[in-house]
Amino acid sequence: MAALWRRRERLLGVSGLRRMVRALSGKNEYDLVVIGGGSGGLACAKEAAQFGRKVAVLDYVEPSPQGTKWGLGGTCVNVGCIPKKLMHQAALLGSALKDAQHYGWNIAQPVHHTWSVMAQAVQNYVKSLNWGHRVQLQDKKVKYFNMKGSFSDPHTIRGLTKAGKETIITAENIVIATGGRPKYPMHYCGITTFQGINDVSLECAGFLTGIGLDTTVMMRSIPLRGFDQQMASLVTEHMESYGTKFLKRCFPTKVEKLQNNRLQVTWKNTDLGTEETDSFDTVMWAVGRAPDTGTLNLEKVGVKINSETGKIIVDASEATSVPHIYAIGDITEGRPELTPTAIAAGKLLSRRLFDQSSELMDYDNVPTTVFTPLEYGCVGLSEEAAVQCYGSDNIEVYHAYYKPLEFTVAERDATQCYMKMVCLRESEQRILGLHFIGPNAGEVIQGFALGIKCRATYPQLMKTIGIHPTCAEEITKLHITKRSGLDATVTGC
Repeated sequence: MAALWRRRERLLGVSGLRRMVRALSGKNEYDLVVIGGGSGGLACAKEAAQFGRKVAVLDYVEPSPQGTKWGLGGTCVNVGCIPKKLMHQAALLGSALKDAQHYGWNIAQPVHHTWSVMAQAVQNYVKSLNWGHRVQLQDKKVKYFNMKGSFSDPHTIRGLTKAGKETIITAENIVIATGGRPKYPMHYCGITTFQGINDVSLECAGFLTGIGLDTTVMMRSIPLRGFDQQMASLVTEHMESYGTKFLKRCFPTKVEKLQNNRLQVTWKNTDLGTEETDSFDTVMWAVGRAPDTGTLNLEKVGVKINSETGKIIVDASEATSVPHIYAIGDITEGRPELTPTAIAAGKLLSRRLFDQSSELMDYDNVPTTVFTPLEYGCVGLSEEAAVQCYGSDNIEVYHAYYKPLEFTVAERDATQCYMKMVCLRESEQRILGLHFIGPNAGEVIQGFALGIKCRATYPQLMKTIGIHPTCAEEITKLHITKRSGLDATVTGC
């Protein structure tokens, strides 16, 4: 019998044997397999493992057109939130050096920034996070496969290594968490200046300007689409005063590499109807991301996607059109593309699957921050969305222009330091949205997000004692409405 089994092993191979064992036993190898080792996928896998389930994660990074690749942890850890925030901090330190002279510090001039030193330090930290994720998976007994996963059937995943080695994995439940990859405008000849108007585009342009690089942003339409547009305008106004150039209502038509290796960009100005050109050392496309579904074989197992966006359609429980196949994070239709929401959704999904929980992810009132030179944080509805939902007669907007104390001695311009609170006008005056532009916006909004999540009202906030002297304190003193037409500039301390 043993000889017969060995002969079958030689004939079928390991993959074939796994299929045969599953067919004979009616059982799958894993309770959960997660395709994608980003923030959401890892959180989901680790949460499932702590309930004693057998879990595996498949993660593989397809190199970019420039050959860039990275380790375990997904976009946020490797090429997103973490390196972005660290480079934003580098730019803030540059501004602090200028301020320091006003506070009595003697700073030798000229001050230089060394890109290679910053880049190496950031990469070293990112690599430590990659290693940390691998250690955590091992500690929690989650099997990690550095393989590209695709569906063979609704319960079977085909893993493929870089060398082409195949592994077949079967699971009772499968979670897709492959996220997105940047869109590349391949029809242009070469690569471009900053082309994009989303938060990533403005954040990158901001920190590059901050470390002393001549930076231009080309905008086809409005900045920060989906955000409050008054706040978005203030963000870009500050960036212009900070030194970032903007080509507004323009789009590129051609990129050519010159003999001196610079890139000549030709663009159309839609307002003037003119064609213009300039040359740049580097061009960065920031024109959005596309869901990474191309190699998953979703059509083979019947997982439905939105044909326009390419994202996977899920219900409130993160379930796809196939009952035991789920999807979380940036890959899903209609969900915010934010690391914390993917992590929370992944954990809650595992609890529902393996811990008899019924709690669903709540995607309302999710706070976020755009890390531009002057940061913009928000939670809840924009003013435009509130008007659309409730009508302009039914909302009240409290607002203020303020000057951070730390800006005073340094004689920094605070023209765009602004906050507003969007409330219902009814007697309770529930807060619908809070928007803040200024230093440490993420830290400020995170604290107020709890209150808004708990349906805080304007009177309740006015009873909250502020911490003096802080920027956040000014939120607790908002009293001038847009409707009144009064000057909203804060005076005094």
